[in-house]
Amino acid sequence: MAAHGACAAAGEDRAHRVSRFNHAFGCRGPTRTIRAGLHDLGYVEGQNIFIDFRWAEGRYARLEEFAAELIRLKVDVLVTYGTPGTLAAKRATTTVPIVMLVSGDAVATGVVASLARPGRNVTGSTFFDPELSAKRLELFKEAYPPARRIAILLNPDNPINAPVVEAMGLTAKSLKLELQPFEARTSNEVENALSTMITTRVDAVAATSDSVLIANSARIAEIAANNRLPSIGFVELARTGGLIGTE
Repeated sequence: MAAHGACAAAGEDRAHRVSRFNHAFGCRGPTRTIRAGLHDLGYVEGQNIFIDFRWAEGRYARLEEFAAELIRLKVDVLVTYGTPGTLAAKRATTTVPIVMLVSGDAVATGVVASLARPGRNVTGSTFFDPELSAKRLELFKEAYPPARRIAILLNPDNPINAPVVEAMGLTAKSLKLELQPFEARTSNEVENALSTMITTRVDAVAATSDSVLIANSARIAEIAANNRLPSIGFVELARTGGLIGTE
């Protein structure tokens, strides 16, 4: 998302433009939150602030194009959602402020140098997705001790995968679990991956935190439940019928 508008609310005399872009299928919740926050500060969209939205609809390759386009529009702030979008924005500019609404692990993926001193033009919020993913395995093992084989559903284009899979692997070893990765970039691939998991008789599916997978959380939960396959992952998965979800 990019936005700009007149900063009368902030006592400035020029217009600002803020942009928001990401790889998800809308993410309307964060969008509503941003608009509400700006309104509370006295900014009215279309009057003293202008917002440009770009949605990659799960196609990560478009993020580079969006970032370059928004920089050409001379936006004042880039707002990103998720690690892929933040990295694309960081590659596009070293001067325009980048605010990441959320990032899987900003340090592990190279978004910032450290949490104490992020440096350059990136700020925002992050969470420790590798540790969370590993903890989900622990919770599932406590809930179902006989479990041995766990399928990991992931989007191979998401750079958070490397630290997540590494952390899950260490925990799986201590719990005597076998992990088997399944890749999915689209809704169809999600269904195909789940079908293969069911055929190979894994004990559970652990979905990693990725916008494409979150957008398909209801379908993942439905297919898993219909086939008596416990599903664990992000909180949206639990809200739509999955067994375990954390945030």
